[in-house]
Amino acid sequence: MKKHLLLIFSAYLLSISVQAQEALFRAQNIISPEVHADNSVTFRLHAPNAQAVQVTGDFLPTVKMETPRGPMDGPGKANLTKGENGVWEFKTSPLGPELYNYSFIIDGFSTTDPSNPFLIRDVASATNIFIVGGGHADLFKVNDIPHGSVTRRWYDSPGLGMDRRITIYTPPGYENSTEKFPVLYLLHGAGGDEEAWINLGRTAQIMDNLIAQGKAKPMIVVMPNGNVIQDGAPGEGSMNFYKPQFMIPKTMDGTYEGAFGDIIKFVESNYRVKADKANRAIAGLSMGGYHTLHISRFYPNTFDYMGLFSAAIMAREDATGKVYSDFDQTLKTQMDNGYKLYWIAIGKTDFLYEANKEYRAKLDTMKMPYEYVESEGGHTWRNWRVYLTQFAPRLF
Repeated sequence: MKKHLLLIFSAYLLSISVQAQEALFRAQNIISPEVHADNSVTFRLHAPNAQAVQVTGDFLPTVKMETPRGPMDGPGKANLTKGENGVWEFKTSPLGPELYNYSFIIDGFSTTDPSNPFLIRDVASATNIFIVGGGHADLFKVNDIPHGSVTRRWYDSPGLGMDRRITIYTPPGYENSTEKFPVLYLLHGAGGDEEAWINLGRTAQIMDNLIAQGKAKPMIVVMPNGNVIQDGAPGEGSMNFYKPQFMIPKTMDGTYEGAFGDIIKFVESNYRVKADKANRAIAGLSMGGYHTLHISRFYPNTFDYMGLFSAAIMAREDATGKVYSDFDQTLKTQMDNGYKLYWIAIGKTDFLYEANKEYRAKLDTMKMPYEYVESEGGHTWRNWRVYLTQFAPRLF
């Protein structure tokens, strides 16, 4: 009898083990997202106990959302259908070339895709990513070409009273060369840091591909942290782990712009660069476009190339730093000193569109030369990555 019970119990344990292994195998074997030959994409999620599953991402039609910056376009949502073994699915229509981001919503709870290990952080939100290739999206891929290097360095900033972390891209062959290179200073937006352009913006992939194709000259790209109260990105600086914030104190009060010379000094003292105006460019998105505008006119004979991507424009009423004084005169001085490119780009539905329109009218009145690019879409990384692919080939 005991032997019979032991056999039954052993069979029961074996059954549980097999079921557990099957469930584990099913979960690990799910492919999500799956990009098909026609560029449609299938999303899958194993959630047998869920009542409703949705996917949200920038591959879906946009909807209006209320944000701290006012009404903005946000990603739509699509319902997944529950199939066998508790696996939910949703298949898109064919998508255009792009790097997309997405996440799942399970019974109202937002989460990432457990079958996709590739994520990016934007401010405090982590989302999954995937690429549909072709066209400009091939510039976002790692291709079989020579690659540059990405390093995180620490520089002394006397103007801010601390050592600070900075991300620097050097072009392919830099380490084995004696050549000097031009420099692009590339600035992030509000909520970003020295990780933003290299991770969200795919800067290294874009530069590697443009250089390999002969569309951009080899250059060094410097990506600083524009949040002056931080010495490094959340989790990478002395404040260690804390939740990133969208707007950080002192980011737009003139402190960063006034101390920007510390960054230039560090780069030109530690890298083989062509240290003159003709070989310096500065560009940035949103808040970084604001910083670009004000840094370039505060140091009016320093940069020959300026790029304003969806830029915030005028200083706020509480910004009283010296950087913002004599705006019109310093802008005129910058114009009179001459430069090679003043490049402005913005999406038609960007919440900063009217501010940029007003700024261009001001430049027109001054007869200050600039080039203007107007794209579809709003205040998104989808636009800013493309702007970099358009701006970098115009440099040097």
